[in-house]
Amino acid sequence: MRVLMSAAVSAAIAGAARAQFRRTPTETVRLRTNVPYDGRFTFVRLNYTTAPGGYFYRGEPAWAHGYPLAEQNLMAIMSEVSFLGPHIHEINSLRLDDPALFRYPIAYVIEPDWWAMTDSEARALRDYLQKGGFLIVDDFKGRNFRGGGGWEVFERNMKRALPQGRFVDLDISHPIFHSFFEIKSLNVPQAYVNGDPVFRGLFEENDPAKRLQIMVNFNTDISQFWEWSGTGLRSIPDTNESYKLGVNYLIYGLTH
Repeated sequence: MRVLMSAAVSAAIAGAARAQFRRTPTETVRLRTNVPYDGRFTFVRLNYTTAPGGYFYRGEPAWAHGYPLAEQNLMAIMSEVSFLGPHIHEINSLRLDDPALFRYPIAYVIEPDWWAMTDSEARALRDYLQKGGFLIVDDFKGRNFRGGGGWEVFERNMKRALPQGRFVDLDISHPIFHSFFEIKSLNVPQAYVNGDPVFRGLFEENDPAKRLQIMVNFNTDISQFWEWSGTGLRSIPDTNESYKLGVNYLIYGLTH
């Protein structure tokens, strides 16, 4: 598996990774044209209005860090280890209140403590989750990390969508960590922050026996390992552990 993952990423997408990494610090993100829905799995990253101060990385809005390279690399891995047959290079980006989102069972968002959520987005998130959607949240840290609002801002936004919803810490026993790969430890590699990563979830009707609706990676940045996997800046074992989490999240979302 170690050889498979490293070969798939390095050979297929190392050139794209180097090109992405050379972008100038003042360049803002360029939205790609969304591929029309055709029934194949398409990775969807949510874009949102970024609060003031959230343009600290290469001049990009907070939601766009690593876009689209991180998810392209993850889709390359999915194509290698499964029969999912996803779009690999075609990555869609949608706002949460775009009706097109309901065509896609899984949505992904990062840096949510910079998210200036609107009322229509809050309503749309509630509808999306209640109709079977699965949300993956990644790449945010404690309050005041680079000026961000931390967990408190994220949870406040989620309460607008699901006033009764409660996040709980997950441990290694949850099925999401065994949906494809057998993940044996949640002491996963840290990209650039101190402390331990925290994995939290929100369940349907707050019942841990029911479907996990939101999966949160807090105080860590799993997708940075995906983004940088073609650059040699992170070790292969650490990168593989991050890919395993990504694959498991997608398989869980598609089967629950």
